[in-house]
Amino acid sequence: MGRANQRPARPGFPQEATSGASGLMDLLGVAAVLVEADGRIDMWSPQAEALFGYSGDEALGQYASRLLVDPEHRAEAIRLFASVMDSGEDWAGVFPVRHKDGSLRMVEFRNMRLTDNIGDHYALGLATDRATLRQVERKVALSSQLVTQAPIGLAVLDTELRYVAVNPALAAMHGVSEADHMGRGFREILPGAPFAVAEAQMLEVLETGLPVVDQQVVGRTRADPGSDHAWAVSLYRLEDHTGQVLGIANVIVDVTDRYESAQRAERAQQRLRMMADGSARIGTTLEVERTAQELADVLVPDLADMVAVDIIDSLLQSGRPDPGDGLPLFRALAVKTAYPTDASEALIQPGHLTTYHADHPAAHCFRTREAQLITHLERADLRRVAADDESARRLAEAGVHTDMAVPLIARGEVVGVMGLARARNPRPFDGDDLTLACELASAAALSIDNAILHQHIRSAAETLQRSLLPQLSPRHPGLEIAARYRPAQAFSEVGGDWYDIIPLDGDRTALAVGDVMGSGIPAATAMGRLRTATSTLADLDLDPARILTHLDKITQDLDPFFATCVYAVYDPYRHVLQIASAGHLPPALVPDGGPPRLLDLPSGTPLGVGGGSFETTTLALDPGDQLVLYTDGLVETRDDPIDERLDHLLSLLEGPPSAPEDRCDRLLSSLRKPSDHDDVALLIAQAHPVKPA
Repeated sequence: MGRANQRPARPGFPQEATSGASGLMDLLGVAAVLVEADGRIDMWSPQAEALFGYSGDEALGQYASRLLVDPEHRAEAIRLFASVMDSGEDWAGVFPVRHKDGSLRMVEFRNMRLTDNIGDHYALGLATDRATLRQVERKVALSSQLVTQAPIGLAVLDTELRYVAVNPALAAMHGVSEADHMGRGFREILPGAPFAVAEAQMLEVLETGLPVVDQQVVGRTRADPGSDHAWAVSLYRLEDHTGQVLGIANVIVDVTDRYESAQRAERAQQRLRMMADGSARIGTTLEVERTAQELADVLVPDLADMVAVDIIDSLLQSGRPDPGDGLPLFRALAVKTAYPTDASEALIQPGHLTTYHADHPAAHCFRTREAQLITHLERADLRRVAADDESARRLAEAGVHTDMAVPLIARGEVVGVMGLARARNPRPFDGDDLTLACELASAAALSIDNAILHQHIRSAAETLQRSLLPQLSPRHPGLEIAARYRPAQAFSEVGGDWYDIIPLDGDRTALAVGDVMGSGIPAATAMGRLRTATSTLADLDLDPARILTHLDKITQDLDPFFATCVYAVYDPYRHVLQIASAGHLPPALVPDGGPPRLLDLPSGTPLGVGGGSFETTTLALDPGDQLVLYTDGLVETRDDPIDERLDHLLSLLEGPPSAPEDRCDRLLSSLRKPSDHDDVALLIAQAHPVKPA
């Protein structure tokens, strides 16, 4: 063994023998005195000098009783001496001794008879100060009681990390008897991976002498191999009075209750975070698929390793549940795993239909409207939660060991189910996990149901909207016309944008583009009434300003709706265009061979405001020229100034001549985004030469 400043022994290293004195003997200061048969002192140790105060020169040859014992105690001392010398039996006890300084001290003696090789007898007295001995005894007794009775685990390991002492508390923690600890290595008793770190820390403490205090270790022992326990471990290097390293002391406190409380608190905080996260992230749009995916994104990986969200297909298709008595068809809308795994192949992929057998957790959820928790999945149970044998095999190979199925209930009706599983996360689902999953499912179900309702209302409005728009006629004298309608794709519902092409007498053509403010079926209905009124008024052969005046009065009866509109009449023989605006964005004119520009028209007031005046502007529309009419959904955004967007429109109209159909497609692809929140009506008319009738 080395000194404190030397490298301690390591397993497998050769160790040098040592002859260092015992620290305990030095602490007691045991004195040795050899007395001849006649009572004279024959040998005197340095410890005797320290204990009694007399040097060897002063003591040797003196009668022990005269030198060390007061007259009143000498007779008893001589009697005890004679008894030991005559009988050969040891005597041990406390006897008063006179110190050189005159003080009287109580000394603990052990006296024994010695015989040399010629048969002469001597008395050997071993002595130590009684107070010192009692102090050591008390410390030993206290230490022994602490070691054997304390609930704290205590162990001493040598420099090769082999157990040399353990107390009952630690033996109980390890599930290994005290006797079976002796001589065995630390990692033999605790082979689990979490204890490798503790072993490295022990070696470091042996090396540096710096203690480790309250280091938390979480793992499993033979005492309870099925559950994690937590311990606060402190490590101290042991040295003797010369600084020689003896080994290491471990103090272990079981803090499993504290650890589990902290874990429960952390899980509670996690649940609160997930609920807040779910409130912010689920239902950001009125799109069913996206809402289902948002739910899966919140659940993985914080709650589950894999999640599948399925919705009743009849609700998606018609907005109504399947009237049948059996289990409905489900359509998978979202699947997510926390990491790449073959188990994902066992989940029904988004867009696919599936049916569940009667014993499947999803079927249980649908029938009972209650969630199902399977804490521990045995291999045989996987067939019940999987679609088929191959899927069960994949789940088993992935290590899926716990499962939940939760119904998605909105407005009292089951709209779908979601399945959750864990594989890599070793902790099984518990009641708190189920409660959290149900709360998130409840919030998501309402968002999904709203999205389904919105989807069908939007579909109905779009169908109505398209049914009210005109079918383009192949014959418009002197004009080539292309038109497009694009409904809103996100957030808002279908609006009231429209266009119209109305043939008039004399081969003239009326062109109209308008926008009813609002959305949904009411806006589409108001748009239909305005379009009908526009067609009726067009037959009266009025100029555009007067048409808008009449439409303004009609729109007032559609309260609370307002609308903007551009109305124009083109004469192909005179190449003249008459046009008026009711609060609408300016049309664009693309002259044949010239730069595009916005028409500077009197803007007028929106239809329905009442009391407004409208003006007709007359301008030339020569062969090759193009007129571009559009609603604000083409150019307006939430982030860009309208002037910049109108400039962008003009830049897209520049360049080589382009047919109206191609130009419509280019404008829509360049200016529209899939997520735009407003409808678009777009009409482009190009003038062509026409022969006089």
